[in-house]
Amino acid sequence: MSTTQSERLRELLEPLVGSQGLDLEEIAVDSVGRKRVLRVVVDSDTGADLDQIADVSRALSAKLDETDAMGEGEYTLEVGTPGAERLLKEHRHYVRALDRLAKFQLHGGDELVARILRVDDEGLDVEVPGVKGRKATARRLAFADIDRARVQVEFSRKDKNDMKEEEEA
Repeated sequence: MSTTQSERLRELLEPLVGSQGLDLEEIAVDSVGRKRVLRVVVDSDTGADLDQIADVSRALSAKLDETDAMGEGEYTLEVGTPGAERLLKEHRHYVRALDRLAKFQLHGGDELVARILRVDDEGLDVEVPGVKGRKATARRLAFADIDRARVQVEFSRKDKNDMKEEEEA
């Protein structure tokens, strides 16, 4: 039997989120002054649009209203997606971050910024960008060697079509 409120909420809400075609990524109950906030983070392989977020929010709200999972006091329900700089914790997170730049903290304290090219059950194939005119290099990272990973926001990345046009010119 689960003991924490977050675990009980996960058991209650995860099947409901799954029935909406989404994954329940995170649950947090925070106190903000006198109010409590229940934050629920959902995602899927294709992302979650506003209509899906609204649908799951209504379903979760109805389920919470019919149970005492949040206790007697007032609370606010916030449902959203992981955001641009999401942490990569699960295998599915790495798959969803294919072709994205990520910052890795490795065992031993090393840091690495690289693009995720391929994901399998044991780890990742990444491309480390070249510095000062040098070519990018390929590298293999085992999941066991990664302490923490987070997607990085890129503001000026050229897409594949732009790179093909430059090569042809």
